[in-house]
Amino acid sequence: MFNPIEIPFGCVMLFNEVNLKDGVTVEDVELTLGEMCNIVKNNYGDDNGGFIAGQVYENSGFISAEGSFENVEKAKEERGEIVIVTFWKSFEQHEKSHADELFKSKFDELLEFCDDANELGYKMLWQGTPEDH
Repeated sequence: MFNPIEIPFGCVMLFNEVNLKDGVTVEDVELTLGEMCNIVKNNYGDDNGGFIAGQVYENSGFISAEGSFENVEKAKEERGEIVIVTFWKSFEQHEKSHADELFKSKFDELLEFCDDANELGYKMLWQGTPEDH
């Protein structure tokens, strides 16, 4: 469950920013979120399903003034409480898994706690690690 992940070059990344309703905390959705993630890793992880790996983050409230271009205070107000990052062999495999009733029913349960969720897809252009010297 907490193993390191390896992301192969050429995959796609889906970045889902989840905004919780007022009064809903991350703790309120942890079980549903965990169950949803288990559905993905246990049912869509083969070559046919295309799921490679995923990560879930809680917004910690810090924003890099050095790495940000926009108004930092405005950015703090507009960010979701949770980010779900998943890696897939293809966008089409992601869409097929998320249209499946098994996943959809658990995702719909999560959305009951949310104002909105926006999942944006990205194609990998570069990756690297520090060089050995």
